[in-house]
Amino acid sequence: MSRDGRSPGFWRDAARRFRSSRIAGAAASFVGVLAFLALFAPFIAATRPIVCRYKGAHYFPILAYYWSGGENPIFSRDKFRGNFPKGLRTKDPESWALWPLLYQDPYRRVESGEWPDRPGSGVLEPPSARHLFGTDELGRDVCARVLFGTRTALLVGFVSMGIAAAIGLLVGGLAGYCGGKTDVVLSRLIELMMSIPTLVLVLALMSVIERPGIYHLMAVIGLTRWESVARYTRGELLRLKECDFVLAARALGAPWHRILLRHMLPNALAPVFVTVAFGIAGTILLESALSFLGFGAPPPTPSWGAVLKGWHGNLTCWWLAVFPGVAVFLTVLAYNVTGDGLQEAMDPRLRR
Repeated sequence: MSRDGRSPGFWRDAARRFRSSRIAGAAASFVGVLAFLALFAPFIAATRPIVCRYKGAHYFPILAYYWSGGENPIFSRDKFRGNFPKGLRTKDPESWALWPLLYQDPYRRVESGEWPDRPGSGVLEPPSARHLFGTDELGRDVCARVLFGTRTALLVGFVSMGIAAAIGLLVGGLAGYCGGKTDVVLSRLIELMMSIPTLVLVLALMSVIERPGIYHLMAVIGLTRWESVARYTRGELLRLKECDFVLAARALGAPWHRILLRHMLPNALAPVFVTVAFGIAGTILLESALSFLGFGAPPPTPSWGAVLKGWHGNLTCWWLAVFPGVAVFLTVLAYNVTGDGLQEAMDPRLRR
C-alpha cells in the first residue's frame, strides 16, 4: 500500500520489486555501465582530440567517431595530420587540445612519431602499460577494439530486438486478437520461424547480400528473431481478450484497432519486456559468433567476435581470447540476470 492508502500501480510495484533484488539490480547497473562505455568510448580511447583550438577557432575532431561528417575537413587536408600534436603547435603556437585518456585507435595501428616519446605499436604484443590488453595481428590496440566493440554489440542488440519486437507485437497481436483462421495462419508462421535454426537462416540471408554491412546485419537478425515475442504476445492477448475491460470496450463500440493498440497491447508488454531482455543477450552472442565466422560487422568495424577471430590463428596470444571472451560472457550474463529479475518482478505467479 502507498502512503495515501491506495494500492500501487502494476509498473510501480514491478519497479519496486525489481529494485529489491540485489542481483538483478547489480546486473542492470552493469548494463548501464556498458551503455555508458558504448556512448563515450571515443572519450576514453581515441587518436583525435576531444576539443582543440586551432588558428583562433574551436573544433571537435572526436565527433568523427560518431559520424563521418562530424570532423572539420581541415583535419584531413592539413599537412600536420601525420603528426597531429606537434604539427598543431608548429602551425599555431597558441593552439591547444584536450585528448582522450588513451591515445589508441580501434581502427588502425598507431605508428611511431604520432605522439611524443611513445614508440610505435608492435604486432601481437602482450598486455603492458602501453597496451593494456595487448595488440592484435595488425598491431591495433585490443583495449580500444574491445571498448569500441561494446558499441557494436549494444547497437546490434538493441536495434535488432527493436525490429523483432515491432514485428512480434504486430504478428502476435493480430493472432491473439483476431483468432480463427487468422490465428491458425499466423501461428503456423510463428512455428515455421521457430523450427529454422537462427544462425543458419542468418548466414543464408547474409550470403546473398553483395556487400553486407552493420545495418544489413541488424536488419537480418531483427527479421529472424521475432517469433518468441510474437508467441508470448499471442498468449497474453488470448488471456486478455476475455477480461472485463476488453468486453466493456467492445460494448461501448470501440473499433478493433483501438481495443488492440490502446487497451490490450499495453497490458501485454510485461512478458514482452522480459523476452526482449533475453533476446538482446542472444543477439549479442549471435553477433559475436557471426563476426567470428566472418559474417558479422565488416572490417575494420571493432567487434568482440572479430577480436576472437584473430586468436584462432595465434593460439599462444591468450589476450586475444580472454578479454573479448570475458566481455561477451559478462554482457550476456548481465542481460540474462536482468531478464530473470524482470520476470520475477512482473509475473504475479512468481511473487513470494
